Amino acid sequence: MPLYRYVKSVPRRPRSTRGVRALSFLFIAVGVGILIWTFWPIVSFSMSSGDLFSEIVTPIQDGTAYAAPNTGSDGRDLTNPNAWFPTSPQKKVVTPVNTYTLSIPKLNIQDAIVTVAGDDLGVSLVHYGGTALPGEYGNTVVFGHSTLVQLYNPKNYKTIFSLLPTLKAGDEILISYDGILYTYTVFDLRVTEPTDLSALAQRFDDSYLTLVTCVPPGTWWQRLDVFARLDRSAL
Repeated sequence: MPLYRYVKSVPRRPRSTRGVRALSFLFIAVGVGILIWTFWPIVSFSMSSGDLFSEIVTPIQDGTAYAAPNTGSDGRDLTNPNAWFPTSPQKKVVTPVNTYTLSIPKLNIQDAIVTVAGDDLGVSLVHYGGTALPGEYGNTVVFGHSTLVQLYNPKNYKTIFSLLPTLKAGDEILISYDGILYTYTVFDLRVTEPTDLSALAQRFDDSYLTLVTCVPPGTWWQRLDVFARLDRSAL
C-alpha cells in the first residue's frame, strides 16, 4: 500500500510591479517632454513678443488665411508663394538676373538663394514678383519658410526663417545682386494677420527690404514682417 504525504505548498510571492510602474512613469515623462519641446517655442514667442502682437495691423484685404509652413487650413500647398496672397498674386516678371543671394550674419544664413518670382519655397527663398529689385527705389519683398526653432537649419529652405523673430533693429541683411553687394539695416519688425497686404506696399523715397515668414514658429497663425533700409554708405 503506497504511502502519501501531503505537503502544504509555499505561497508564491506576487510579482513586483515596481518595474512596470517605473516604465509607465518614464513613458509619461517622455510624452510630457515632447509636448513641452514642441509647444514651448510657440508659448515663449507669444510671451516675449507681446509688444509685436499688440501692434497687429488691420488687414488691408479680406481673404482666407493662407500662410503656413506647408499647407493652409484648406489643404492648399503653401510652398508655392502665390498661395500666400491669393488676392494679390505675384507677377511673372522677366529680369536680367533671376536669382541672387541673401545672407543674415546674425542667423548664420550665408548666401541663401533667392529666386525672382519663384514657385517653390522648399528649394529657395522667393522674391515676390512685381516688387522692387535689390538696390532699386521701392520695396524688395522676400518670402521664406519657418518651423519649430529646434529644427532650425540655415541651409534648409523649409526652416531657414525660423529665427527671424530674433532680429533686432540695427542687424544687417546682405544681398548680392548682379555683382553688387547691398547692405540693408533692420529698423522694424511687425506681426500682421495673414490677409494683410501691407508687406507688399511700395515706397519710393528710398530702397527698402521686407522679409516675410509665419509666426509663431511652427504655425501659420500670423505673419512676421521684418523691415530694413538700404545702407547707402556701404555701397
